[in-house]
Amino acid sequence: MRTSRLVTRCVLGVVAVLGTPFAARGAEPPPPPIIDMHMHVSGPLPRTDSGGVMPRVCLPHGWCDGAPTQAKDDAQVRALTLEAMQRNNIVLGFLSGPVDGVREWVDAAPGRFLAGPFIANPHAVDLDQLRAAYRGGQLQGMGELATQLAGIGPDDPALEPLFALAEEFDLPTLIHLEGIGPREPTFSIAAGRPELLDPVLKRHPGLRIYLENAGFPRLAETISLMYMHPQVYADLSTVTWVAPRAMFYEYLKRLMDAGLGQRLMFGSDQMWWPETIDLGIEAIRSAPFLTEAHKRDIFYNNAARFLRLSPQEIARHHKR
Repeated sequence: MRTSRLVTRCVLGVVAVLGTPFAARGAEPPPPPIIDMHMHVSGPLPRTDSGGVMPRVCLPHGWCDGAPTQAKDDAQVRALTLEAMQRNNIVLGFLSGPVDGVREWVDAAPGRFLAGPFIANPHAVDLDQLRAAYRGGQLQGMGELATQLAGIGPDDPALEPLFALAEEFDLPTLIHLEGIGPREPTFSIAAGRPELLDPVLKRHPGLRIYLENAGFPRLAETISLMYMHPQVYADLSTVTWVAPRAMFYEYLKRLMDAGLGQRLMFGSDQMWWPETIDLGIEAIRSAPFLTEAHKRDIFYNNAARFLRLSPQEIARHHKR
């Protein structure tokens, strides 16, 4: 009898602790859920001429400290990325890269990613393999379509089969279409004009597509395109940490003033630098002109709508 009473008291004590609100127990509640719409499998880390890991990019060159990543290889990039996702309650990430690499990340963290192929050269794509991967459920998104890095604009006929495939399978599609990018000989500023997507969207009205960095810094073209094609969304990714904060805020405020706040989505574009996930989140949280409702739209609600998440999945994300 005495043992039974002791067990009962212990059980009631555990229930009382577990039932105590976070604040009363001195622990912080988890932050509201975030969807990261722009993540990458890293691959081999870029090196400087001296052999060190290349520091994160800053545009214009030299405005930020350019701190190097803490990671030493792809496995550490993945581990640090997952740590940042856990810390910030990022419940879902749109992940692109080489198909084999994307599958490794998905297997390492089931249920945390939507997988898509990174495509810079549309001429090298095996459409039959891609179609089979979508039919089999191994891939759920299209892109990043990074053909601008190869000097190829979205209106080039080489991308037509990819857009048709994305429309056929109703795939969320990420495209690099903006005025900034890597300093490579093949990168073309002209190939990143948002207006080049206009004829594509007229041919593919069902294409569910979003623009990297909301076309930064091409504000007028981006607004015009998004006004004329309501299915077009945009991410706020690299621009949150690659450009001076004042410039990012000016651009974001203009988009908000244009009435596009419900079609903007957070993305980190962390690449080889997982620490930029925290930098990007902090940049949006600190924007003085955004209300808490605006931030929840950018961090979660807009992406949930764009991805057509079910009410059950949304509820599950908010219970984590």
